[in-house]
Amino acid sequence: MNTFLLPDLGEGLTEAEVVRWLVKVGDVIGVDTPVAEVETAKSIVELPSPYAGVIEALHGEPGTTVLVGKPLITVADAAGAGAGAAAGAAYREEERAGSGNVLVGYGTAESGTVGRRRRRRGVEPPVSGTKLAHGDGNVPESRPERSAGRSVPLVISPLVRRLARDAGVELREVIGSGPDGLIVRRDVERAIAARTPTEPSPLPAPSTLPEGSMLPARASAGWGAASVVGSRVGLGELRRTPMSGFRKAVVATLTRSRTEIPEATTWVDVDATALIELRESLRTATDPGPGLLALMARFVVVGLVKHPELNGYVDVEREELVQYAGVNLGLAAQTDRGLVVPAVPNAHTLTARGLDGEIRRLTAAARDGRLTQQELTSGTFTLNNYGSFGVDGSAAIINHPQVAILGVGRIIDRPWVVDGQLAVRKLTQLSLVFDHRVCDGGTAAAFLRFIADTFENPSTALADL
Repeated sequence: MNTFLLPDLGEGLTEAEVVRWLVKVGDVIGVDTPVAEVETAKSIVELPSPYAGVIEALHGEPGTTVLVGKPLITVADAAGAGAGAAAGAAYREEERAGSGNVLVGYGTAESGTVGRRRRRRGVEPPVSGTKLAHGDGNVPESRPERSAGRSVPLVISPLVRRLARDAGVELREVIGSGPDGLIVRRDVERAIAARTPTEPSPLPAPSTLPEGSMLPARASAGWGAASVVGSRVGLGELRRTPMSGFRKAVVATLTRSRTEIPEATTWVDVDATALIELRESLRTATDPGPGLLALMARFVVVGLVKHPELNGYVDVEREELVQYAGVNLGLAAQTDRGLVVPAVPNAHTLTARGLDGEIRRLTAAARDGRLTQQELTSGTFTLNNYGSFGVDGSAAIINHPQVAILGVGRIIDRPWVVDGQLAVRKLTQLSLVFDHRVCDGGTAAAFLRFIADTFENPSTALADL
């Protein structure tokens, strides 16, 4: 009997939430067979088993938070699992030695491996749940590898698994329409639509409500029944959702930003007509050219070179203002898991076309939950294109320990005075939120004005860059 303990996932993480079990009690598995999908504060990963045998127990239901070092599964020895047991023993030795071999191939030797190797994660076609405010490009999709003899549904995207879990769809009963039977988003959505709607749950008896609560005269068809009614507001609680590790990390970062940073905001309306025209001029029949976000990113990088005060951090302990010799440009991205801010490393060394390629790569990684800790935490400045959500402005929160964030609103037709004449132009709003400790309003305004000028005269700006 072997118990697989939740391994050290690195990056200082101490816990993970079980998103979905990929096996069930009684399944026969081999070394490296994926057994669980877990969510950390950073990403969603599959955990392969270091043991071969029969699943004896699964420790926890989906949604359970497991601490590092606590039991995840129990595996009983099975006939023909001797090689797997030897590999498991090697894993335990490596763990004691601190080898760090904790996510893939736990102590697996070249020979004697039982069961199949862990399949490579593929990329599902783009879904609407992730917005990185890209210029206009789709991310090229890759085809998954065929996995013979798989005992669990062929699902690659964690977003598809979550959609199925939230809707109560059993993936083992879904027929995949993707390559080699891959289950994709549309398959799960089709299964949800095919189900017969269930009757709403009846209102609970008054005796089930806590003392001092009220039972509404009738439940609204839109909200449904509530089992607990708050005495302060007189409304029922629709649901309670435990915070995931990811959400806890977001709360901690944003709370610290609001607590520590004396922020100020400045904004300006900008005529982006010439920027839109430039973007279209770079597009050809065979080359889509860099997207709008890539062009914006290029302007921001150069603006930070001119105004390095906004590209650094405050060393509180040493009472020093630090400026970086380079830019890792963070890009705010809304995903099904929540807001993430992956960074383009060494953005100051890239052209607009190079930035476009990196943005596409980060888009794919954000969508599939494959962003690394380095990509998520190495940013020195953030660009947030919230215009992709159809809004004009936002009082953004600085991504601590950074000291500034630039927001870009939607670009829409509006009346604008050009050379004394009223005209219809493509207008947007730029807003800069900055840490008042690192600079005063004059520096922030100069940076914002530089970015605005590049939007209004991009051809001249690119020639000078």
